[in-house]
Amino acid sequence: MAVSAPRAAELLRPVGPGFITLTLIGALLLTLLPWSGMGLAARPDFMAVALLYWCVREPRRVGIGIAWGLGLLMDVGHATLFGQNALAYAVLAFLGLTWRRRILMFGPGGQVLHVAPILLAQQLVCLLVALAGGAPFPGWSLFLSVLTSALLWPVTSLLFSLPQKPRPDPDAL
Repeated sequence: MAVSAPRAAELLRPVGPGFITLTLIGALLLTLLPWSGMGLAARPDFMAVALLYWCVREPRRVGIGIAWGLGLLMDVGHATLFGQNALAYAVLAFLGLTWRRRILMFGPGGQVLHVAPILLAQQLVCLLVALAGGAPFPGWSLFLSVLTSALLWPVTSLLFSLPQKPRPDPDAL
């Protein structure tokens, strides 16, 4: 009985800075949409997922500085305490950059298990800064967004890597 070797990881083409910018702007717009019909607590943080994806996949292009700037945009967009999301996204980027090699070793299911604690840390930083600023405790349902954001990771990985997949060789049969 022959044992097949594990399938080699597919090499992806380099991603352009325009595509990264486009995905981050799209995530910003999705996050800033008024989600009134859906429970606010269960709304995924699209910006956090997109930012974490690019910190893991393209650490030389997206890092803590970009995370801080996008966090300031989110603070203005959500009218929260200035610097709250900036600090949370900077922590998210730091953890993503630190754990990137570990995250990339696993498939999409295993990556979700590594991404969820990073998203939880980001949410905890947001909560602690809000509580320190005098906001009331919003309730435990706040952590549902961590679950929905983590479950969004495989879809994000698939969609963001599609333009990087190699084109089929027209000469191959």
